[in-house]
Amino acid sequence: MQCNVNSHYSRLTAIEVTSGRKYMQAKADTYSSYPVVLLLGIFFLLLTVNGCKQKGGPPQSDPEVAAITVHSERAVLTTELPGRTSAFLVAEIRPQVNGLIQKRLFAEGSDVNAGQVLYQIDPAPFQAALDNAIASLARAEAGLLSIRSRVERYRDLLADKAISQQDYDDASAAMKQAEAEIQFWKASVEMARINLGYTSVTAPISGRIGKSSVTEGALVTAYQPMALAAIQQLDPIYVDVPQSTTELLHLQRCLDDGRLNHDGTNQNKVKLTLEDGIAYPLEGTLQFRDVTVDPTTGSVILRVVFPNPQGNLLPGMFVRAVITEGVNEQAILVPQQGISRNPKGDPVALIVDAEDKVQQRMLTLDRAIDNKWLVSSGLNPGDRVIVEGVQKVRPGASVKVVPFDAGRKEGPAAGKTVPPSATTN
Repeated sequence: MQCNVNSHYSRLTAIEVTSGRKYMQAKADTYSSYPVVLLLGIFFLLLTVNGCKQKGGPPQSDPEVAAITVHSERAVLTTELPGRTSAFLVAEIRPQVNGLIQKRLFAEGSDVNAGQVLYQIDPAPFQAALDNAIASLARAEAGLLSIRSRVERYRDLLADKAISQQDYDDASAAMKQAEAEIQFWKASVEMARINLGYTSVTAPISGRIGKSSVTEGALVTAYQPMALAAIQQLDPIYVDVPQSTTELLHLQRCLDDGRLNHDGTNQNKVKLTLEDGIAYPLEGTLQFRDVTVDPTTGSVILRVVFPNPQGNLLPGMFVRAVITEGVNEQAILVPQQGISRNPKGDPVALIVDAEDKVQQRMLTLDRAIDNKWLVSSGLNPGDRVIVEGVQKVRPGASVKVVPFDAGRKEGPAAGKTVPPSATTN
C-alpha cells in the first residue's frame, strides 16, 4: 500500500514538472518577441512621417512632351492605284486560204519581225489557178485584136454606106465585150496571185510569238475560228488602271476649289511598282482616260504606256501605278505618330496652347504621304502638335514642351541617363 502511494505522488510530480517547463518556455517566447514588434512599429511610423513630409513638400514638375509647330508646305499629291499590264499590239495568226500546212518556220516563244514567214501552206493548187488565169487573159487579149480591126474597117465602110448600121453596132459591142473579158481575167490573175501569196503565212507585226496550235500536215481553212498562233508586242506595253468615279469627282472638285493645281508638275508621268514591291525603273506616260464608266465597278480606265526594253513586264501582271494628281501649295503634314483615334474612330490630335496646356482637336485627314498625314481641317499654321509623350497627358493638363527630334527613337527624356550606382540601392 505504501509503495502504491509513493508511485502515485511520483507520477504527479513528473507531470507538474513537465507542465511547468512548457509554461516557462511559452513565457520566454512571448517576452523574446517584444523587440521585433517594437522595431516593426517604429519602421511603419517612419514611413508615415516620410509620406507626410513628401505631401507637404514642393509640387512635382509638369510632364515633358515633344511637339512640332505646324506650318504649310508644298506637297505633290499622288494616287496609287492597282492595274494590270496588257500587250501594246496583239495579232492572232489565221490562214486566209484553205490548204495543208507544209512547214512551220518559227520557234515557239521567240521574237519575230513583221513580214517574217511563219507557216507555209501547200502552194501547188494556187499556182495552177494563177497559171490558168494568165492563160485565159492571154486568150482574151488575142481575140480583142481582130475584133478591134473589124470595128475600124466597119467604121470606114459605114461612112460610104457599104454596110448597115446594125453590122457596125454588132462589131462595136463585140469589141467592148472582149475588153470587159480582158479586165475580168486581169482581176482573176490578180486574185490568183494574192491567194498564192497567202500560202506563205507571215507575221503582221513584230513581237513575241506564243505556242503554235497546229503542226506540219494539219489541214487549215480560211479565216478559221482557231488561231494558228498569237503575236504580242511587249515594248512598249500598256498598263490599264481603273479609277473610281468617286476619286475622279473628288479630284475635279479639289481642282475647281483651288486646293490643287497643275503648276510645276507633269500630269502625264506615271511611276510603277511591281508585284514584289520593287519600283519599276522607267516612267510611263498617261495616254488617255476612258469616257465610259463601267457599271459593274463604277470606275473608268486609265491607260498608261510604259517602255519595256528588257521584257520585264509581261501581259496580265498585277502592278500598282502611282499617278500624279497635282500640287497642294498649302498642305499641312503631321507625323503619323502624332495622330490618334478616339473610341468612335475619329482622328484626333493633342496640341499645346499659348499657356502650355493641352487641348484636343478633331481632325479631317486626306491621305498618308510617306510617314505623315495630310490634314484637311482641324489644324492651323502655328499650332503645336504633341508627337511624343501623348500617353502621359490629358486635355487641360500643363506640360513642358521640348522640340521634336525625328531621328530619336525614344521619348523626350531619352537623353537622360541614370548612373548604374543609382539602381543598386
